[in-house]
Amino acid sequence: MHVSASPPNILALRFSSIGDVLLTTPLLRAIRRRHPAARLTVLTKEGYLPLLSHNPHVSRVIGLADDRKLTDLAAELRGHRYTHLLDLHDSLRSRMLRMLVPGSWTTYRKHRLARAILIHTKRNFYRDRRQVAERYFRAARTLDLTPDGAPPELFWPPDIDRSVADWLSRASVPEHARLIALAPGAAHATKRWPLEHWRALIAELGAKAGPLILVGGPEDVPLASQLANMAPGLVLTAAGQFGLLQTAALLRRASVLVSGDTGVMHMATAVGTPVVALFGPTVQAFGFFPYTSRARVLELALDCRPCTSKGGAQCPLGHHRCLHDLSPKLVCQAVCGSMA
Repeated sequence: MHVSASPPNILALRFSSIGDVLLTTPLLRAIRRRHPAARLTVLTKEGYLPLLSHNPHVSRVIGLADDRKLTDLAAELRGHRYTHLLDLHDSLRSRMLRMLVPGSWTTYRKHRLARAILIHTKRNFYRDRRQVAERYFRAARTLDLTPDGAPPELFWPPDIDRSVADWLSRASVPEHARLIALAPGAAHATKRWPLEHWRALIAELGAKAGPLILVGGPEDVPLASQLANMAPGLVLTAAGQFGLLQTAALLRRASVLVSGDTGVMHMATAVGTPVVALFGPTVQAFGFFPYTSRARVLELALDCRPCTSKGGAQCPLGHHRCLHDLSPKLVCQAVCGSMA
């Protein structure tokens, strides 16, 4: 008598950050569709748990606290007898965990050499032109999966929508207003569009569009407050007031998001909101352009790009032309086009 094989018991690891974690969700969706009975566990940093906690394709999410020892985590993981171990991070820390949790680990190619050559010589030797969301599939190559081409996903419970609706109501924003979300912050200074450009864009849009709302995390509060003070009455500030899921729910209500190369940009793609993305020091070859057809990427063809893969504290050449020369008028046109 033929005995069918047991469903896969899969562990997928991606510690951080917002965009990288969200870009794993097309893979998680493909696993669930191809192996509906699989046990699918995802390991990420504790701060990013909300991005996956309500994902219906995931069986369990493990959050790694900053103060938890890898040896303790490894002891827990070894007891689950995973059939497939997917390292979607491939960092020093994830490699240490792979040593502590024996098994057939698989990962994906980060193209470190091609990336370094492109940054330092501006010669593009990337053969893999896919987005990172599809490069992740290499780690799951034994599971017989195919990307469906659909964007990332982000889920939350109904109370999140209610809390955002209450906030908008208290701010006197009409229920069906066409919101425009603006994300002026970024972890690295060279990924930030100049402050004076944001101010000019706000002035331009304020005369043409609906309510403008600044979004971002606690670290973006000073920048958002500065913009709000520079343009009183034109914008609302949600930066630092919401967690990840409330921010996502607010983005879903927006007609468009204007953002740099940040996690908020990927959150917008995951909730179906059109994006106008401003790319400066980073380029498409790295694989982190918005993974959706509902995006317009604005970038300049400069000989100095790319200068880094993650951004930095200052432009290596001192001029920051990659974002400074992206005019507010051009961005405004893209925003209006996305809302048409």
